Amino acid sequence: MEAVIPVPAAPTLPVEGTTQVFPVRRIYCIGRNYADHAREMGMDPEREPPFFFGKPHDTVVPGGGDIAYPPLTSNLHHEVELVVALATGGRDIPASEALGHIYGYAVGIDLTRRDLQAKAKDKGQPWDTAKGFDQSAPVSSILPLAAGGHFDRGAIWLSVNGVEKQRGDLSQMIWSVPEVIAHISRFMALAPGDLIFTGTPAGVGPILRGDRVRCGIEGLGELEIVLV
Repeated sequence: MEAVIPVPAAPTLPVEGTTQVFPVRRIYCIGRNYADHAREMGMDPEREPPFFFGKPHDTVVPGGGDIAYPPLTSNLHHEVELVVALATGGRDIPASEALGHIYGYAVGIDLTRRDLQAKAKDKGQPWDTAKGFDQSAPVSSILPLAAGGHFDRGAIWLSVNGVEKQRGDLSQMIWSVPEVIAHISRFMALAPGDLIFTGTPAGVGPILRGDRVRCGIEGLGELEIVLV
């Protein structure tokens, strides 16, 4: 059948060390998955059931680079995260089997219009305008599992204009990667091409036009963006 409008190109991410690309299907993000970040957001860091939200798949910015400062905000925040890329999916995936569904890992930044998020929270409204805006999901190239193994510990950090703002360790996650995959799969079927942002450590804060944001995860890689 012929499309009535041009078919949008599917977003992809480069695969480290290859000429291949990883097609992105959906993006899931887990909220408040580090205790220190939960505290700085005024929440109890106990193991309450995890919650997640989504970003449109075309918010991905492969490899970072220039990011347009979004409109209608005066409080744009950075959140560095470990990103999980799925090779296979399913429903009701047991945590004990979840690691077998992973293709690889990447470094990502969950950009957030914090002022719009706060207004949405106050009114009990969705976070879409705060989290799902254009270019809100810069992601590094994906390191395949065969090249890097799994990441359940190691430093995660972010700096703004050379000044460190966030630092933690992947081992500080409240909910582990297998638990996160299992949880999401209870609500909807996961599938090849899905990305999961797994939460951010403490130190989130504002970034301005002209700021250079650099971040990384030990043994995985780095990502850099510039707000323009």
